[in-house]
Amino acid sequence: MSGPHRIVFANEKGGTGKSTTAVHIAVALAYLGARVGTIDLDSRQRTMHRYMENRGETLRRRGIDLPTVGFDVFRGTTTDELDELTARVSQNVDYLIFDTPGRDDEFARHVAMSADTLVTPLNDSFVDFDLIGQVDAETFKVRRLSFYAEMIWEARKKRALATINEHRREMDWVVVRNRTQHIEARNMRRIDSALAELSRRVGFRIAQGLSERVIYRELFPSGLTLLDKGHLGDLGTSHLVARQELRTLVAGMNLPAPRVQRDTQAMSAG
Repeated sequence: MSGPHRIVFANEKGGTGKSTTAVHIAVALAYLGARVGTIDLDSRQRTMHRYMENRGETLRRRGIDLPTVGFDVFRGTTTDELDELTARVSQNVDYLIFDTPGRDDEFARHVAMSADTLVTPLNDSFVDFDLIGQVDAETFKVRRLSFYAEMIWEARKKRALATINEHRREMDWVVVRNRTQHIEARNMRRIDSALAELSRRVGFRIAQGLSERVIYRELFPSGLTLLDKGHLGDLGTSHLVARQELRTLVAGMNLPAPRVQRDTQAMSAG
């Protein structure tokens, strides 16, 4: 299937680091030489969109050149309008990234159905785990899937048929564990076990995400990211560790190589 690889960051709960993760993944892919487009579906908060606006303003003000991505925000009222915007932003990009609101949303569900990679960031707590599954209060064993997990499960089954009939790639669902360092050991083991059990049942992969660090909140006004070394001032050890976390996450996403890399490899082989 032609067109960009669609990455949808979706979680019906707020405060999981969804937009921060989406922004850093987008810029990380741009650093790899990919052409990246982004669409922010939260027309009220517009966190991703504003982050990219801030980035552009910083580059102009400082007179510097750093990898950037295309960005737009969806302000329409119908899925047809969303599809039209998606088609426009999809032109000449390798990856199309959607950042969705932290609530149940018609348009978030719509783009999730067409995701090539669906990313669900979770904080390591059973409050957030409840989004995808409910556990027994005594044993912490998974009792049932949540409505959200069932919805994605059905979408992946439909996508499996499209993979055969329309030559589309299967949907890869990645649950990203953010902000893990403040959780005590026993609770972490319980969450580890519950996630592993649920991943076997519904087929998502688990990736280590971004820890809770002040640096992410500090970078928002400038639109810079942890990868913009040389423009961030002196970085402490925790910032260097955070940068490595980001690189590990990008690798763990198992995304297809950018088209520019594939073209280069093909020319080299020829």
